[in-house]
Amino acid sequence: MANINNIRMFIRVYELENMSAAARDLQVSAAVASSRIGELEKSLGIRLFTRTTRSIQPTEQGRIFYPKALKVLEALDEAEAAVHEITHNPRGSIFVSAPLGIGRRLIAPNIALFRDKYPEVHTRLRLSDRALDLTGEGLDVAFVIGNPPDSGLMMKPIATLPRVLCAAPEYIARKGAPQEGADLIQQDHDCLLLRFPGSTEFRWSLDTSDGIQRFDVTGPFACDDGDVLTNWALEGRGIVNKPQFEVQNYLDSGALVRVCPLSPPPNAQLAMLYPHKKNQDPKSRFFMEFMSEKLRAALS
Repeated sequence: MANINNIRMFIRVYELENMSAAARDLQVSAAVASSRIGELEKSLGIRLFTRTTRSIQPTEQGRIFYPKALKVLEALDEAEAAVHEITHNPRGSIFVSAPLGIGRRLIAPNIALFRDKYPEVHTRLRLSDRALDLTGEGLDVAFVIGNPPDSGLMMKPIATLPRVLCAAPEYIARKGAPQEGADLIQQDHDCLLLRFPGSTEFRWSLDTSDGIQRFDVTGPFACDDGDVLTNWALEGRGIVNKPQFEVQNYLDSGALVRVCPLSPPPNAQLAMLYPHKKNQDPKSRFFMEFMSEKLRAALS
């Protein structure tokens, strides 16, 4: 197999009819140029040029070889240009999933901005609070909150999300304000539950004086949409466990009030999961880098 650098040197020597000029054109020494031509002739088993002290002329075999070699080199240059183009200007489609709350508030708007920057990439977004089978459903990237089970997927952390338990003043006036996790059980508080097949959110993990403990909370309302739970909390229906950024405006306005100050929920991690092979896919890599930057800025 002929070395492509040797073929490139042959073409420039053929076109310029001068070894030194070809060497300068390809930014190598005349000795390297001569060596490359010699290596190519040896690999082909033919002489490509007739050399004298004053000139270098192609042989008949060299004239036959030139147009074929030129086509090979042009095809290679086109292939390299195409790879460079897709690497720096990605194209294609990406299938992404995200939890409903952060998906609506932050991810969907930033996906639109990503399209503005990379118009050749089309993005399909699935919003769901249920656990998804990333590989089985053909997802390229999945945004997750919390600690996903070990699935062999790659994980790219984005930001730490404080969580908060909160309820409306109306609920607190009616049922009281729990101070710690045990109060949720002992005082029979109405907890608003995020439930879907495989969900464990009805077991709330809280940071107590004895460390992280799980509490089997109960309540009259459950839904697989976290925003519905927030609306129920605003109506005074119960206590909701949410990422703080999703309810910060309501906390600031007093529409919701923090409860269980002695046993707050531990912080959660926002991250992206992706199959290992997608790390080498330019469009997925550009997407993850873009979203990481935007989300970190929004959540800082």
